[in-house]
Amino acid sequence: MSIEATENEIVDEFEMFEDWIQKYEYLIDLGKSLPLIDEKYKTEDNLIKGCQSQVWMHSELKDGKIVYTADSDAIITKGMVALMVRVLSNHSPEEIINSKLDFVEKIGLTKHLSPTRSNGLVSMIKQMKLDAVAYKIKN
Repeated sequence: MSIEATENEIVDEFEMFEDWIQKYEYLIDLGKSLPLIDEKYKTEDNLIKGCQSQVWMHSELKDGKIVYTADSDAIITKGMVALMVRVLSNHSPEEIINSKLDFVEKIGLTKHLSPTRSNGLVSMIKQMKLDAVAYKIKN
């Protein structure tokens, strides 16, 4: 499934909920389903800078596609990172670099996050795209 198709799927899922309490609950549920990062990658080097919570992210290039794993010590943040992993994982560096990630605006996430959580989301996206650039340059 393309990045854009996954984004559209997420927009449709969030439209099913009537208010932000339900959307936050869904975000928390998504966080619970996040494939956990291997403990050996929970290092200072894998911490996302700019997040209020601790967020660890690891990426690997497998068969030309980047696979992300992550974890966070905060439940809402864990849901946010789960969304980003779902959208960007298993795509080529080129696809990730060129992704617009419009779904974040469309579901209203940026409007309903505290400024520090919004900054954290931007930092996650930035790190994922930087990883993609690094893998593209290596190959």
